[in-house]
Amino acid sequence: MRIRRTLATVIATAAFAGLGLTGAVTATAQGAHSFVTPSECKQGGGMPDLVSNTCNGGTRNGEAID
Repeated sequence: MRIRRTLATVIATAAFAGLGLTGAVTATAQGAHSFVTPSECKQGGGMPDLVSNTCNGGTRNGEAID
């Protein structure tokens, strides 16, 4: 009986640890900020705003201009 409880505890701990790791990876992937050039912004149908350094409109809307 003691082995079953220990095994259940180990499995539960591993499951929770796995969830924490995947959450951290997802947060890192979503937090990655992409940069585009003014010409890439135009090719995507947007207009580069060089005052705020962002692409306005098109497929690259809101991305920072490098």
